[in-house]
Amino acid sequence: MALNLNKNLKLYYSIKEVAEMFGLNESTLRYWEQEFPYLKPKTKGPSNVRQYAEKDIEQIRLIHNLVKVRGFKLAAAKKIINNNRDGADKTAEIINRLTEVKEQLQALKKQLDFLQ
Repeated sequence: MALNLNKNLKLYYSIKEVAEMFGLNESTLRYWEQEFPYLKPKTKGPSNVRQYAEKDIEQIRLIHNLVKVRGFKLAAAKKIINNNRDGADKTAEIINRLTEVKEQLQALKKQLDFLQ
């Protein structure tokens, strides 16, 4: 069996880490947990410290894409996710990939401009 060097070894992320990943406030994530019932991070200890697994982060990525990137209201985002979950997932994946490609192209352009 080959060693997968690209695999993320971290199993859980704190609410602070997840908020920073998406440029959100921690309170926004807590609110989304109330609004989207399938977004349930694991809680630990008497202080209920939230621990987000990779599946939770994928849920947040989808919600973030619909609400913050595409500008849907929360009610509309819920409706889209409930009615067409697969389509919403694929759209979010495509937008994320296009954003990555755009960033790579911008970096290449900067390099080319620097060489001239």
